[in-house]
Amino acid sequence: MLRSLIVFQPREVPARVALRNTVTVVAPLAVGIAIDQVPAGLAMTVGALNTMFTDLPGPYRLRMQRMLLAAASAGLAALIGILVGPCTPLFVATVAVFGAVGGLLVALGPVAARVGLTNTIVMMITAEMQVAPGHAPGVAALILAGGLLQTLMAVAAWPLQRYRPERFALATVLEQLADTARIRPDPSQPPPVSQAATDALQLLHGQHRSRGIAVQSFRIVAELCERVRIDLLSLGELHGRIREPAVLAAIDAVLNSAERVLQRLAVAMREAEPPLRAESEAAGFAALVEALAQARQGLTDAQQPSALRERRLSRIALARAQSLAGQLRALVRNSDWASSRGEIRAELAEARLPAALRPGNPLQTLRANLKLSSIALRHALRSAVCVSIAAACERMLQIPHGVWIPMTAAIVLKPDFGGTMQFGVLRVVGTLIGLLIGTAVAHLAMDGVAMRLALMALLCFVFRLLVQVNYAVGVAMLTAMLVLLLSFEGIAPGEAVEMRILGTVLGSALALAAYALWPTWEGRRTTNALATLVEAYRTHIAAVLGRDAATGNFTALYETRSAARAARTNALASVERLRAEPKRGAARARLAWTESFLANAHRLIRATLSLEALLRDETGLPQLPELGAFAEQADQALARIAAALREERPPQVPSLRPAERRLSEALAALPDAGAAGIALADACDRIVDAVDTLAHLLQRDAAAATAAAPMTTAQNQRG
Repeated sequence: MLRSLIVFQPREVPARVALRNTVTVVAPLAVGIAIDQVPAGLAMTVGALNTMFTDLPGPYRLRMQRMLLAAASAGLAALIGILVGPCTPLFVATVAVFGAVGGLLVALGPVAARVGLTNTIVMMITAEMQVAPGHAPGVAALILAGGLLQTLMAVAAWPLQRYRPERFALATVLEQLADTARIRPDPSQPPPVSQAATDALQLLHGQHRSRGIAVQSFRIVAELCERVRIDLLSLGELHGRIREPAVLAAIDAVLNSAERVLQRLAVAMREAEPPLRAESEAAGFAALVEALAQARQGLTDAQQPSALRERRLSRIALARAQSLAGQLRALVRNSDWASSRGEIRAELAEARLPAALRPGNPLQTLRANLKLSSIALRHALRSAVCVSIAAACERMLQIPHGVWIPMTAAIVLKPDFGGTMQFGVLRVVGTLIGLLIGTAVAHLAMDGVAMRLALMALLCFVFRLLVQVNYAVGVAMLTAMLVLLLSFEGIAPGEAVEMRILGTVLGSALALAAYALWPTWEGRRTTNALATLVEAYRTHIAAVLGRDAATGNFTALYETRSAARAARTNALASVERLRAEPKRGAARARLAWTESFLANAHRLIRATLSLEALLRDETGLPQLPELGAFAEQADQALARIAAALREERPPQVPSLRPAERRLSEALAALPDAGAAGIALADACDRIVDAVDTLAHLLQRDAAAATAAAPMTTAQNQRG
């Protein structure tokens, strides 16, 4: 929690977006002041501020739909809030319903959860405004109008920059590929570019994708990026395993040149310019590949195991460098908006979004979460009870402007322990800082309306720019902005400070107490996430070793790779939530075991990278019965590991080593196994190592749990 106060995340919101949002928030209030209609301007400003949070990257069609939904739901929330505000029992019941629905929306993702939260806040604020019920439709319409204005500003560039989101998404992928070429990631870490590649897939193949000839080129570039990614990861791993200095130097030169090509392609893609600099850099890439081939030819012909290993690995490296050269040339050609499909199959250009990434039916998703084991339902019940209790108490105690209490409780309460504690601490600290800033600024600028508007615009701009960088900084800016906003309604800054401090402290304390009374710990869900990850890796390995890949049908690889990527993202998120929980005794040991298991799972999937890259060259796998036997045994072993994780028992996994040795001998006996045979033998050897390690970790964990059980029983008896 202390670290979260000083850690700053990378900024994701461009300055132009923050400026656009700020103008849309401040302009209605400025117009309202100019025409002496301050309440109307305030209402539109509230609507624009609420909808601003859904102005997120993505296709223009999706952005418009998302923001229109947020604007309409905010207007409806305001209408309901004004109507139920005068009746305390009805208000408390409505707060409970909004809290429950908003909490349940976490099952649909962060955007839906954010809309549910902001609508709950809008409902509570409008309920406290004491507006006559007859004026409710007008206020709701003004809030809706503010949201519509924000939406219009967000999509105004659609006709002029139709493909800007697609270009920027692919530029991000290219930049991260360049980082991969430079850093050469640790094999125990997850393969990089996962989230950026997933976002690009959603953008190009998702439900709200753009349509047009240029999109075909974007899809070609995305597929080429995936090929480049596999080649870069393979070369990076080989760089860490090869010991021959001349070969290492040649691989370094290839990777460094690839980094420069990719960086220049990213710049050209982002700025919609011809990739002339990338083309110039790529022209010399063939000479670097030839230098690698010459370095390999200079290896000794000795028959020692180390020399044989160096020759085998250097041959795989050369094949990957040659493939990378071809992929980079294709990227340069297709980045200049060419619609030629070249090396890419037509069915991939028209491919649908992989099944693992397709959004499910929202109603079915919500229905599936209507059980107490669901984190979404537990969060919904906590939110409903906590926020309604806060609303009832502030009404019964008649606390002036006490709506800050349930509002803060709704904001702080999160589905997980780490999120709740972190948001609670950051909100309290940010609010106190923001109140000091806002009060000082308001006192200095109370006599000048133009000055207050300018300061509010500055605070809104900084808030939008930095709220994702550091939540405490964002809350400080938002709090100061709200102090200024309330001053236009006639609420003195000193009064805003007092009610804001009281509401923040009480609301945060209530949220933390609610979570402490009924927590949701991450341990069990992390185990299930790891089991899902192993199952996804199992399916992908089966696709790599199976007949589909061997015969050039890459549909299965396309689907299973995306499913593995989605499962890996979920597992990493679960482990991050586990890290945020209290680490005492067994919890600390459990976290260490989970991180070790995850690292070895990453090694498992990396073992197939060189093999999958080779299959992309359409060389195919040797047709051997030993390969089928090994693939079947590996599939069974991973299935047993996944089942053992779900059932929390030690796995019974026979060693894969005998099958791997038989396959290795069969490959050695083939006169024309070639690079495919070498890559296959290397991949299977590494798969066996990873599977054996995963099984060992599970058995060790089960043994530790068995040893701890008598001690726990004895302690309970003494207690």
